[in-house]
Amino acid sequence: KLLNVNLPPLYPTTPSEAATLGKKVMVLDYVVPTPLGTTWGLGGTCVNVGCIPKKLMHQAALLGQALKDSRAYGWQYEEQVKHNWETMVEAVQNYIGSLNWGYRLSLREKSVTYQNSYGEFVEPHKVKATNRKGQVTYHTAETFVLATGERPRYLGIPGDKEYCITSDDLFSLPYCPGKTLVVGASYVALECAGFLAGLGLDVTVMVRSILLRGFDQEMAEKIGAHMETHGVTFIRKFVPTQVERLEDGTPGRLKVTAKCTEGPEIFEGEYNTVLLAIGRDACTRNIGLQTIGVKINEKNGKVPVNDEEQTNVPYVYAIGDILDGKLELTPVAIQAGKLLARRLYGGSSTKCDYINVPTTVFTPLEYGSCGLAEEKAKEEYGEQNLEVYHSLFWPLEWTIPGRDNNTCYAKIICNKLDSNRVVGFHVLGPNAGEVTQGFAAAIKCGLTKELLDETIGIHPTCAEVFTTMDITKSSGQDITQRGC
Repeated sequence: KLLNVNLPPLYPTTPSEAATLGKKVMVLDYVVPTPLGTTWGLGGTCVNVGCIPKKLMHQAALLGQALKDSRAYGWQYEEQVKHNWETMVEAVQNYIGSLNWGYRLSLREKSVTYQNSYGEFVEPHKVKATNRKGQVTYHTAETFVLATGERPRYLGIPGDKEYCITSDDLFSLPYCPGKTLVVGASYVALECAGFLAGLGLDVTVMVRSILLRGFDQEMAEKIGAHMETHGVTFIRKFVPTQVERLEDGTPGRLKVTAKCTEGPEIFEGEYNTVLLAIGRDACTRNIGLQTIGVKINEKNGKVPVNDEEQTNVPYVYAIGDILDGKLELTPVAIQAGKLLARRLYGGSSTKCDYINVPTTVFTPLEYGSCGLAEEKAKEEYGEQNLEVYHSLFWPLEWTIPGRDNNTCYAKIICNKLDSNRVVGFHVLGPNAGEVTQGFAAAIKCGLTKELLDETIGIHPTCAEVFTTMDITKSSGQDITQRGC
């Protein structure tokens, strides 16, 4: 018997795979409501309060930009164009609801027992499950998989949990947030700030230190510059110290007090909504792991595992965002869970490959990457052993509206000591995720600069820039573009 404890971060892949392989499987899935009372259905963060609604709202913002561009292409319309928040949220939530139902149906078809209860270990091989009504049941299993994911962090200041929202609340918010302060510089912060601004809202981002920590910093700063050009205000080197309610309403009015991280300056501002996106905490401290001896990293709550996702307690495995030192990405969790089930019950020996995993940040100007950030590559290989090829480019679709020339940017980082093998791939431009996915497969196959040069580009596309790059950073040559 396999028991998945508190499923949130991923689609129900592990239990479905294990059930397909003939095992008796139970899923415990319970969403602890946010301080504002928001909760959601089966499917975890990605489906309900992450990738799916984020991408759909990002698309809503892109459609607004497309409407502006369309006039330059000859489209004429007299009716005033405005965005309706409630219509968008209803459409997004309806789609999410259909996904929730689909996952329930999938589990049922595979005879997986699903219980909307909070799981907590009470002794070896035994968990207590508590449902919404407080009713308790107990369950035993041979093997357990922890997939509890993470939840947004709060600041720990007066007024944060009372008056602020997080991404857990935003995507089902029943009213337009109005003038919004986004606190944080994570991809969640910048993605949410980006689409809110794209919908026409007044948006400010308060940043403690750097943008997109852990990502390539040259790309991060270009994202920030683009967002500032398009109306997002950045307040740098400040952190909030207090949030006060000035006026009730939907939205109401809030006063934010913040202090400078490098001096005595104090900032005060008024907003309708304050969105906290300052990081996420692993949901591992309240599920009884200490009772059965599962070790966690006390600093971050994450679970150390071996290369087969096994914890220090042999019958307990962990996957997804709670893994210590691993990537916090839904497709990684799905892959790891599927392969884990096959190893446990299908005679497979294939392990999840956490190297060269592609990802995309869906900011207004999308950022796709695979492999190492430039800073990390220099640290690992030495700057003298790297060659960085780069180019600005102008999407053909943007030329007629005359929009954002020399803003999109592409670069590859090559290891000179290994046939100029590509160790870092970065693209800033439209459809970055679609572009990056294909190149990620090539990188997994050992892509080199020579192979890129031998590849014929598809014209006119953004992706073809990677087949024509001939300027290195070390040369100092100009990379600005005059046309597509």
